[in-house]
Amino acid sequence: MFYNRTEDQVALVDLVRDFAEKELAPHAVEWDQSAHFPVDVLARAGEIGLGGIYAQEDVGGAGLTRGDAALIFEELAKGDTTIAAYISIHNMVVWMIDTFGTTEQRQRWVPGLASMQQLASYCLTEPDAGSDAAAISTTARRDGDHYVLNGVKQFISGAGSSAVYLVMARTGEAGSGGITAIVVPEGTPGLSFGANEKKMGWKAQPTRQVVLQDVRVPITHAIGAEGSGFGIAMKGLNGGRLNVAACSLGGAQWALDRSVAYLQERKAFGERLIDHQALLFRLADMEIELQASRSLLARAADALQNGSPDVVAICAAAKKFVTDAAFTVANSALQLHGGYGYLAEYGIEKVVRDLRVHQILEGTNEIMSLIVGRALSAPRAALS
Repeated sequence: MFYNRTEDQVALVDLVRDFAEKELAPHAVEWDQSAHFPVDVLARAGEIGLGGIYAQEDVGGAGLTRGDAALIFEELAKGDTTIAAYISIHNMVVWMIDTFGTTEQRQRWVPGLASMQQLASYCLTEPDAGSDAAAISTTARRDGDHYVLNGVKQFISGAGSSAVYLVMARTGEAGSGGITAIVVPEGTPGLSFGANEKKMGWKAQPTRQVVLQDVRVPITHAIGAEGSGFGIAMKGLNGGRLNVAACSLGGAQWALDRSVAYLQERKAFGERLIDHQALLFRLADMEIELQASRSLLARAADALQNGSPDVVAICAAAKKFVTDAAFTVANSALQLHGGYGYLAEYGIEKVVRDLRVHQILEGTNEIMSLIVGRALSAPRAALS
């Protein structure tokens, strides 16, 4: 998908690149410094199909493939890694509702989300339940034809700006089998938010607690069967991991491109920096890491698109490898820029800060290693 693109994919990449260069890149540093969440720009992203990339077309989705999505997120991240990552999370929620929702649910929520006139938040993590997601304590108690939700969700992107909150809540026994996915619309009584977190990166998207205090929603807001929420959440994360990997890849590629240009212009000791073999080798290593990342990401996107039996492990492997490699490349780009890389106006230090969290969210890279390791220890090796 990255190396033998169809005519449609070439046109798609050109469209997204043009959007990223015009709508994102000129404002990325300013949005980062002012912690501005550009909802108007997100609505324009929705106009070109970026709000429901792999949602079905009958409810306003673009109906594209996971490979197409990887191409899209790489290009978006070259414009702004923070906003690209939020669009990834938004698309994860849209896919979950579109895939596991009823016809009525799909028609009710997906069109507005796909257009990005409405935004979505994915609410799984809690203050005391991060990597151990099956240990969530937020409850949804049945009361007639309603659920009553109580609990707190932590580190929720878009919180306070979203129209739809897809909340994983406990409706049954302890463990993964007692969790249900429930839509909580904005404005529901009892729904409130914590302060916007002060973060190392991702400053242009809000990150808050989502607080649920006796929040009542109809039982028809449950996505999928009661008790199926954990499985739905994990299936959503398979795609989320690939998208955040693609965002990392795009941010790192942007940083590498800037490094090549800088070393071609900058002189020291009477020579261009790029003519110093040690620095040239450093650039070569960065390029090799990103090319390897693209190959693994393409393999994982194909596995997800076609329902491969090794999909969970290969998505975990791609997420870990690509986000680790991309952060290393971005950090090397900062070093190659010297003191200028440390200045905000050059944008390199922003990418480094943004990419660091990609090694943590959508499952930490330590958990990704655990998933791959467990798959390898099973009777049939999962990465064959």
